[in-house]
Amino acid sequence: MAIQMKVPTVGESISEVTIANWLKKDGDVVKPDEIIAELESDKAAFELPAEAGGVLRILKQAGETVPVGEVICEIEPNGEAGASKPAPAAAKEDKLKDEKKKGPKATGEVKEMKVPAVGESITEVTISTWLKKDGDFVRLDEVIAEVESDKATFELPAEATGILRIVAKENETLEIGGLICRIEVMEGAPAEASAPKAEAPAASAARQESASYAAGHPSPAAAKILDEKGISPQQVQGSGVGGRITKEDAVKAQAQQRPASDAKAAPSGPPVISDGDGRTERREKMTSLRRTIARRLVSVKNETAMLTTFNEVDMKPVMDLRSRYKDKFKEKYGVGLGFMSFFAKAVCAALKEFPAVNASIDGDEIVYHDYCDISIAVSTPRGLVVPVIRNADKLSFDQIESEVIRLATRGRDGKLSIEEMTGGTFSITNGGVFGSMLSTPIINPPQAAILGMHNIVERPVVKNGEIVVRPVMYVALSYDHRIIDGRESVSFLFRVKEMLEDPGRLILGV
Repeated sequence: MAIQMKVPTVGESISEVTIANWLKKDGDVVKPDEIIAELESDKAAFELPAEAGGVLRILKQAGETVPVGEVICEIEPNGEAGASKPAPAAAKEDKLKDEKKKGPKATGEVKEMKVPAVGESITEVTISTWLKKDGDFVRLDEVIAEVESDKATFELPAEATGILRIVAKENETLEIGGLICRIEVMEGAPAEASAPKAEAPAASAARQESASYAAGHPSPAAAKILDEKGISPQQVQGSGVGGRITKEDAVKAQAQQRPASDAKAAPSGPPVISDGDGRTERREKMTSLRRTIARRLVSVKNETAMLTTFNEVDMKPVMDLRSRYKDKFKEKYGVGLGFMSFFAKAVCAALKEFPAVNASIDGDEIVYHDYCDISIAVSTPRGLVVPVIRNADKLSFDQIESEVIRLATRGRDGKLSIEEMTGGTFSITNGGVFGSMLSTPIINPPQAAILGMHNIVERPVVKNGEIVVRPVMYVALSYDHRIIDGRESVSFLFRVKEMLEDPGRLILGV
């Protein structure tokens, strides 16, 4: 008997997921716990392991949005595979022959395709790329476009077989339920669509690549990575459907070396103001993700009484301690000794003394947390994510460093789960890795405060009546003044400064 695999429960507030990608094909033999698909919710992406070994039968296609608890595939034990269904290749061949005999026939029906619901908090999507042209013949469930929301990019399958009539253009933004395209429903298929002629594999691949509308077009995530690297899409060979440039292609891409004359003739990056008549400008529509980030940042500024207090930390004691023991530390624990573990330990100790900084507002109540779940900001190709280090106050230095590396790696690979992204009580962001001297970080709601780290610069300071040079870091604490008073915020940040300037106190707990 076939085993039905259903969409698992992935979070209290999540009622549906989108099938981002099938890693196995229909009819493939899979092993128990083998990853067969990637699913996406409105908050995170996660992998789907096979619940048993056998033959995979896919019921829901990539790009479809499926409610939690609904069956998405079946796994037939190997012994039942041959008896339960005819060979997929033979069945497909018979179907193609029948279609060829009948030929295409218009039914008069027109199927309207509208923007599907892709998540509770998503109200609009952007048509990223059309993979088919207006007037093309498309088959049921064939991917015809890529659609981008503020959290993910997913494929749009055809809802009928027939002639495609495009309504929404590329880069056009539609609300949920908006009309995307129409399909003039037909029975059968053109001969060239149903039974392509046999030809040499190399010639066929070359023709398909040149004819494919997607060839050489990067996905939104790939386009961002290529733009950051200064690489033109024409320099990258796409491995996706129809030659489309995927995120993996962009990550692996390397800028090609060009002669100096070519580099001058074709500069990369946005146009700059130059002498003469070469002044140009360009406009690009904001992505759904960028619009959502902008909306949420403005919401935080408008809905909280946010203030920022600053201080400076003499980092020499921490740097000396780190320099003295970093080799032995790495040899014993297998991870490097960075600054984040010192800051995390100092923050946890200060949060115990000033509980309001570790609190949050829930309606008319203030929720005080007797634990420290520290959120750390991680920059990824899709944007900023904030995974959580659970019970950071109970972890050792090496455990914190290991967790920082694990979460940062999963964040950049797009593998963070819902549980790893929610529930933090306080945040730390490090703009210093990008060279920031000073900033006012924005609170991560519903948290009440966030600590901003910055770069370390040698500055003249007065010590014991003498001017000496010290490695100094400016630190900033942004806080919600509705529940944190100025005295508490300043005292909290000063307490963090004290422990970092005397790191022995972190070890002794005094």
